[in-house]
Amino acid sequence: MSDIAKTPKAPHYAVIFTTERTDVDNGYGEMAEEMVKLASAQPGFLGVESAREGLGITISYWESLEAIQQWKQNERHLVARQQGRTDWYRAYKTRICKVERDYGFEKE
Repeated sequence: MSDIAKTPKAPHYAVIFTTERTDVDNGYGEMAEEMVKLASAQPGFLGVESAREGLGITISYWESLEAIQQWKQNERHLVARQQGRTDWYRAYKTRICKVERDYGFEKE
């Protein structure tokens, strides 16, 4: 089974969150798991992919810009974002993109 998100036919939106971590852990792993679980329950959420080896990249997929805005305003997500700024991240960048085409391949 692939870890690649099963997104619907385009168009939809991608939020690309790229990070450089500090050496501070302070509950990072637990909060990251909680954020994925919480985002997955949000209306308009389509999937998530994440990788970290030095640079961290998490891409979440959403039905609409409105769904992304709702997630951004989620109270627990606000707490995580603030702790990210104070403890976990040396730098981060968020990019919101419209997915115009979506295609792929997967061996059975």
